[in-house]
Formats: sequence, C-alpha cells, structure tokens
Amino acid sequence: MTPADLSRTVLHTVRRAIEADELSAVVPDRVTVRVPPRPGCGDYATNVALRLAQESGRPAPEIAEVLRRRLAAEPGIAAVEIAGPGFLNITLEGTSYVRLVRDVLAAGEPSRPMDLPDPPPDLIRRLGADAARWSLLCPPGVDRDLLLVQRESNPLFRVRYAHARSRALLRNAHDLGFGPEPGDVPDATAAPVLAALADHARIGATRAPDRLARHLERLADAFLRWQAACPTLPRGDEKPLAVHRARLALAEATGKVLADGLHQLGITAPAHL
Repeated sequence: MTPADLSRTVLHTVRRAIEADELSAVVPDRVTVRVPPRPGCGDYATNVALRLAQESGRPAPEIAEVLRRRLAAEPGIAAVEIAGPGFLNITLEGTSYVRLVRDVLAAGEPSRPMDLPDPPPDLIRRLGADAARWSLLCPPGVDRDLLLVQRESNPLFRVRYAHARSRALLRNAHDLGFGPEPGDVPDATAAPVLAALADHARIGATRAPDRLARHLERLADAFLRWQAACPTLPRGDEKPLAVHRARLALAEATGKVLADGLHQLGITAPAHL
C-alpha cells in the first residue's frame, strides 16, 4: 500500500463513517498521511480526526476511535493506534519502509521536465544555466549570487551535494565489495528522509516547481543530517552488515529522487561535485 493508497483508504473510511451516522461532518476533499517523526509510532500518521473535530465539535479522541475501529479492519493495515490529542498512527502489513525504498529503486523512467520559463540570457551568463533556473524559484529578495557559492548557505549546492554524496557512497561501497539491499534502517534520524521520499510522488504530481524545489531542499537536508549521524560504510576493519546495505539502499533511493526532481526542474545532477 503506497502513501497515496493509504490516503484514499482513510478518506473512504471517513466517508463510510459519515454515511453510517457515526460521525457528523462534511467529507474532506482529501486526507494526508505522513511518516511519523520518530520510530515506533507506526508507518504513517494522519491528523484527520483533529480536522473533523474542529467541524463537528466532538472531541478528537472520540472521532479517532470511530475511525480506528474501521481502519483496523481494512486489508493491508496491521494496526491503528491513537496518539496525543487524536492522531492516528497506522502500521501497515509487512515492512512499509523497506517497500518504499524498494519501490523508489524499481521506478522506471524519470519524470518529464516541467514547462518553465527560460532565464534571461544575462542571468545565465552571470550564474550559469543551472543556477539561473533555480534562481527563478527563489523567494523575492533572495541574493541570487548566493547560488554561486559552494557552501551550505546555497540551497542548490546542498541539493546537488546530497545527490553527489549518494553516488560517492555507492562507488565506495562497490570498492569495499558490497551493494545496496533494502532493509530495516533502525536510525531515528532516517525518519525525515523516509518521510520526504514518501512525499516525492505527491509533490511532483502537483507540477509546481517552487514546491518541488523546497521539497528537494528538505530531502537533501534530512539526508545530510542522517549521514552525519549514521555511517553508511563500515569503519576500520568492520565487515559490511545488513544495516550498511540497508542504509546504502536508502542513500541510493535518496539520490535517485534528488536526480529526478532536478531533472523535472531542468537542472543537472552531477555525480561528482
């Protein structure tokens, strides 16, 4: 079950609860699900009960319990728990994080480029084609010359560096005699990376270049923080373990998504930087 499939399942559950007079509310246009910020809180979470509570006047935990009972009976869902003021934490059957990484790696052709206005020739001469395209997506008032600086303050550099870092990890792992294999990644700092990967198809489908650019920044930043905290490659005389292969697969999936997003924006994704 993909995040989009789960969103439709939750929305269908809300609709059926309303039709059965278990809830008194208007069916929302859509329902979002997110990867929780911490491990152990299910595979996905939704705040739909909190949204419905604002409209109906009923306590959110009561609404969450109505939806929990129905969702727990849906095929593909292993468990549903209520957390905090009324969030629904949903655990899918099987290992959804592993499936997410595997699905990203198995995806075929990259998404088609978006139709974007060409940067003015003087901007291309000053910044180069890639930075000039990215500059059109920057909020007003941002110093475009910052895009020429190869440091963390440059968002385009961070995105392209994260992609190049993922490619370097694959090359180095190959030299050490092992490759990527999707599996459990027990790192708390990996949760934001997985959340961004799960959101990529939805954000890309909006065909909104500014949203895609900000999404790529979030993914790159989450990836670089995770990499700083959790080594993908064995250290010293350590032999490659299953966790190293799983981390490498997540790094490869991240690089693939970053390259896909840059491709949609008409920007190159170098393997070396």
